[in-house]
Amino acid sequence: MEQTFIILKPSTITRALVGDVLTRFQRKGLRIAGIKMMQLDEDILRRHYAHLVDRDFFPDLLKSMMVTPVIVAVLSGKDAVAVVRSMTGATNCRKAAPGTIRGDFGMSGQENIIHASDSPENAAIEIERFFKPEEIFDYTLLTLPATYAPDEL
Repeated sequence: MEQTFIILKPSTITRALVGDVLTRFQRKGLRIAGIKMMQLDEDILRRHYAHLVDRDFFPDLLKSMMVTPVIVAVLSGKDAVAVVRSMTGATNCRKAAPGTIRGDFGMSGQENIIHASDSPENAAIEIERFFKPEEIFDYTLLTLPATYAPDEL
């Protein structure tokens, strides 16, 4: 099964949406393979958002991501990266489709509830950045036979 990485951002924490967001992924059939709460600092954020450090909005992004702790998680399932990205919706919440996490819970481009890996390659890099190998677990959900057809496993 493919793994992907998410960050439930401070806007999710302060608005008490953690359970709502995680429940959506679990109801879809994704497995939580690792999860923890942590306080992000400038060093890890500069590495994580290296592609954005030269943008005008980066100082505001840094401040926003350090307001509260965040929840980081590894989700696994068939085509997990694409499934999570689809469920997450457009980066700007005002443009995100209803039924997506950002479309249902957000109104901002920056305070946009969640980060989700954009490729299997980046998911692997992000997972390694935020998790030690022993913090990722492999177990079988009892719902597996009702979630996937035998040829999808």
